[in-house]
Amino acid sequence: MANFYRRKKQDPVFLNANPINSGNAQAYLHGVRKYSIGLAERLDSGYQPPTNDQKRGSISTIASNNADFTPSVFYRNIAPVNWFLRIISVLPIVRRGPGRAKFALNSAAFGYSVVFFVLLTFYVGYVANNRIHIVRSLSGPFEEAVIAYLFLVNILPILIIPILWWEAKKIARLFNDWDDFEVLYYQISGHSLPLNLRQKSMYIAIILPLLSVLSVVIIHITMSDLNLNQVVPYCILDNLTAMLGAWWFIICECISNTAYLLAERFQKALKHIGPAAMVADYRILWLRLSKLTRDTGNATCYTFVFMSLYLFFIITLSIYGLLSQLSEGFGIKDIGLTITALWNIGLLFYICDQAHYASVNVRTNFQKKLLMVELNWMNSDAQTEINMFLRATEMNPSNINCGGFFDVNRTLFKGLITTMVTYLVVLLQFQISIPTDKGDGSSNVTVVDMLMDSLGNDMTLLSSTVVPSSMVTTVAAPINRGRGRSRG
Repeated sequence: MANFYRRKKQDPVFLNANPINSGNAQAYLHGVRKYSIGLAERLDSGYQPPTNDQKRGSISTIASNNADFTPSVFYRNIAPVNWFLRIISVLPIVRRGPGRAKFALNSAAFGYSVVFFVLLTFYVGYVANNRIHIVRSLSGPFEEAVIAYLFLVNILPILIIPILWWEAKKIARLFNDWDDFEVLYYQISGHSLPLNLRQKSMYIAIILPLLSVLSVVIIHITMSDLNLNQVVPYCILDNLTAMLGAWWFIICECISNTAYLLAERFQKALKHIGPAAMVADYRILWLRLSKLTRDTGNATCYTFVFMSLYLFFIITLSIYGLLSQLSEGFGIKDIGLTITALWNIGLLFYICDQAHYASVNVRTNFQKKLLMVELNWMNSDAQTEINMFLRATEMNPSNINCGGFFDVNRTLFKGLITTMVTYLVVLLQFQISIPTDKGDGSSNVTVVDMLMDSLGNDMTLLSSTVVPSSMVTTVAAPINRGRGRSRG
């Protein structure tokens, strides 16, 4: 009986802010709450609302200028980049309508992804085997080994594909939540979500892969022998990282534009209507958008943690290889290293910058709109709702966080660059400490020579500390004979 009388735990407010559940988009038009924007635009055009309406002030039954509901606006805007990722087996998500995206192991999309990944794995394994043989046969200076290892590191993005399979369910849930948010946005504002990013997404899906392939070809021409059989997997993997960055860019752009539009419509609505119910409805809509912002980072946390570490590693190696060879002048290999460094720095910057911009638009800009609201002409209930709205923006984090590992913003970019500079200084000091002459000064010290000298020094130190003193005298005498010993 104790469990029967136990009080039920209240759910967070944004979890209960669900729109009408219907598979037919036209059914959303019935019973829709058309709020301030539809009425505000009618008032601006000279419309006079009836004075005998006894309903609450935030609700209007007047049809807006655009009464047609457009479903799946978010998915339509990211579709070009999303389809490119599906072609390279990254996002095997099946979607049969608004709010019906899912990841299924028995789907044809996942079967295609598995076949593509297996073939790509064998191809990458063949290329990696050749690169390992090249690394083993190295006899040049230390920076040559770093450049050789750079081509092995470029193969690591193949691990992103199974990581994204693991997170595909969360990404499908994110798509469905966006469909629900669009319905709720229409119910409250009276308009469909006006995102106009499909053309930009189309240009990115066409131009970025071409630039990626061109950069890979230039890198292989300048830094190694151009072998088309080995260039193909590098083009696929480089396109994988570039298009994941573009996918992240478009999603953050959608969040930024939605937050800006929501803030503008809320401010415009307050010019005409100021009831408590309308403020509460927009607060629920903002909470849903804040949840979408957090879920964007949580749905792809492992993917972009791996991406950040990979970009940090590849940028550090490429800049070190570039700086270590500048003492001999700018050569043809430096062209490939420069392209690698600039390409990956730009990718890391846009990932961090766009996430930072989205977080600022969702929280900071909305707080500015709320702080500029004039409360004198509102009743006490509306003023209370405004204060609750402000508290909601303070207590609900709107930052894009990768599963608790770190926040994706400009601070992350600055921290990675600072750490990168520290490692570059250590590597350059290590290179300077390596002697450049050996014997007569005509030959450079190679990696193998450095390791053998280190091994010889370790053996000498070991013999002087472990071997008995009588044996030390016998062994060391022939070595020091030419130096002229002072002892008898």
